[in-house]
Amino acid sequence: MLKQKVIVVTGGAGLLGRQFCMSIAANGGIAVIADRDAEAAESATNDVLNKYPDCAVAEFLDITDKNSVLQLIDRLKARFGRIDAVVNNAYPRNSQYGRKLEDVTYEDFCENVGLHLGGYFLVAQQFGLLFKEQGGGNIINMASIYGVMAPRFEIYKDTTMTMPIEYAAIKSGVIQLSKYFAKYFLASGVRVNTLSPGGILDKQPASFLKAYNANCGPKGMLSSEDVIGPLVFLLSDSSKHITGQNFVVDDGFSL
Repeated sequence: MLKQKVIVVTGGAGLLGRQFCMSIAANGGIAVIADRDAEAAESATNDVLNKYPDCAVAEFLDITDKNSVLQLIDRLKARFGRIDAVVNNAYPRNSQYGRKLEDVTYEDFCENVGLHLGGYFLVAQQFGLLFKEQGGGNIINMASIYGVMAPRFEIYKDTTMTMPIEYAAIKSGVIQLSKYFAKYFLASGVRVNTLSPGGILDKQPASFLKAYNANCGPKGMLSSEDVIGPLVFLLSDSSKHITGQNFVVDDGFSL
């Protein structure tokens, strides 16, 4: 479905990013594993290349640095002659991210929103301009169910976890950001959509998983593989007339 498409995945060495890149390669695309952690990006790239030769490259990228974004674009244009899509999947945050509401400072709130939402803006802006110049392209921004619904604080009871206020602000902002860019580039052949998964399995406490799963269908908490199908669809020509939309994948958690 993605034959020879050059697709950049920011945060490509992370939990979801690795699975995304493997799936891009499995569907015939070339996955650009772009990450601030150069060693992790090389490791993820080798994992893909072991299964799908010539279908992945490792690249350094800091989505909060305009020069880093532009330099990546220049390197990829020189290497491949084009870029077909970018998946905004990185997760930049400071060391104070994720505290309970009463412990969040104004400075940390602003910094975390700026790093994450601001980084998504920067990537969408610069790749959007490139795609406009190319005559087409595809941007997928990763949001979350907590960008469209209120937190279910009760599922965090008796755990050290919480649903960070910064996350809610960021992910709801990502959805609106996507709509803005989709409308702005509507006449340029540039598509912009959002993918909003539910929770992803990542060694959460059993009590949390039980409470979370009680709000879902038979699957409950998702694995990273559960998000692949919608992503590949949005990256493929099968969705070529879809733009400005938010796709929720959560086994019914947000109902």
